[in-house]
Amino acid sequence: MNAAHFQADPLRAPATIADYLDRLRAALAGADPALVQDALYDAEDYLRSEMAANPGRSEAEVIAEVAGSYGAPDEVADIYRDTEARVQTALQPPKPRKPRTPLGRFFGVALEPRTYAALFYMLLSMATGIFYFTWIVTGASMSVGLSVLIIGIPFLILFLGSVRVLSLVEGRLVEVMLGERMPRRPTYVTREGTVLQRIGAMFTDPRTWGTMVYMLLMLPLGILYFSVAVTLLSVALAFIFAPVAVLLDALGWIGFSSTVEVSGGPYSLPFLFVGGILLLFTTLHLARAVGYLHGQLAKHLLVRAGAAQAV
Repeated sequence: MNAAHFQADPLRAPATIADYLDRLRAALAGADPALVQDALYDAEDYLRSEMAANPGRSEAEVIAEVAGSYGAPDEVADIYRDTEARVQTALQPPKPRKPRTPLGRFFGVALEPRTYAALFYMLLSMATGIFYFTWIVTGASMSVGLSVLIIGIPFLILFLGSVRVLSLVEGRLVEVMLGERMPRRPTYVTREGTVLQRIGAMFTDPRTWGTMVYMLLMLPLGILYFSVAVTLLSVALAFIFAPVAVLLDALGWIGFSSTVEVSGGPYSLPFLFVGGILLLFTTLHLARAVGYLHGQLAKHLLVRAGAAQAV
């Protein structure tokens, strides 16, 4: 579809930027919400740039003129779907051959790179959770405290802008480590209207509150993830290497300051070793499950919280 088709068929030609974005959103119905956010941001940014470069012309004229270069909403939606499929295929790590037996599936988790990425995210989440929680609590408190001063408004804008930036940073971590598609563009911030209207738009954007809730939740979740991961890994590795240490001590290859005693006698050592192996692989499966569930939580609060909002 080109500009001539837009002009020949005014019933289908968007007359405003908002109309164009509504049709693009409708054309992307069923697509990943993160993909929809990226497509809407790119389209709005391009259209508003064209409007700024053509002062004095109506939105309908500008949209009809750029339709040939940028495309109609249906065309743009198809392009984004095709590009997303190619990118996801290229970024997808090679999958090992899927085991056929339950035992193979249980131990096969160790061959999946995403397992270790999810485990690392669990260990990292306490540090990021502390940072996010501190940032939100400090920023919100200072915004309220400075609201009675003239500096309060620019500080509030800066704080809300930083929350959007942190949302993108967390989204990249979630996508890279947990494999959940997250936005690569922020929500478009309009430069139209007064300062108070722009602040009001940020306050009424569900993504703003969804992001704040997510960052506050990251503190307890991060502590939980870190504690569970460290505890299970420590116990599993202790079970695995304790029999080895006892054996090396008995052979005289290494020495301990005191006699090593194992509850249950030496006959319990093989069971201790096997239990450690089973606990280690159970921990890897738990990391995969936590990675999937946390990815869904991030998608819901950082993306879907504002997916239905009209632009």
